[in-house]
Amino acid sequence: METKLTFDSSYCPKFQAAVELLGRRWTGAIVRTLLGGSVRFGDILHRVPGLSDRLLSERLRELEGEGIVSRTVFPEVPVRIEYRLTEKGRELQRIIEAVDTWAGKWTEASATADVASGH
Repeated sequence: METKLTFDSSYCPKFQAAVELLGRRWTGAIVRTLLGGSVRFGDILHRVPGLSDRLLSERLRELEGEGIVSRTVFPEVPVRIEYRLTEKGRELQRIIEAVDTWAGKWTEASATADVASGH
């Protein structure tokens, strides 16, 4: 017997905006990487195969503009810049973990390899 959850399935503009933001190419992988703590730009590129410099810059600016990521510049020589999730961004952890669990169950490894290689 199926259990029905109490859920309002009508259109919700806030939900749609959130899905569109998080569903942008590479955004989920970037947020997932930042869940580990402060990370430098090059480290994100290294941890997310197939992600270009240009697209990472664009996504980080978007996420910073949405208040999900903060950027800290350390006045050193050379200048060091680190990115981290804000409180708003850290609240995405349960969602990222749920998607990770779902993907482990329903996504084939070949699809994962295709994404990593840029296909």
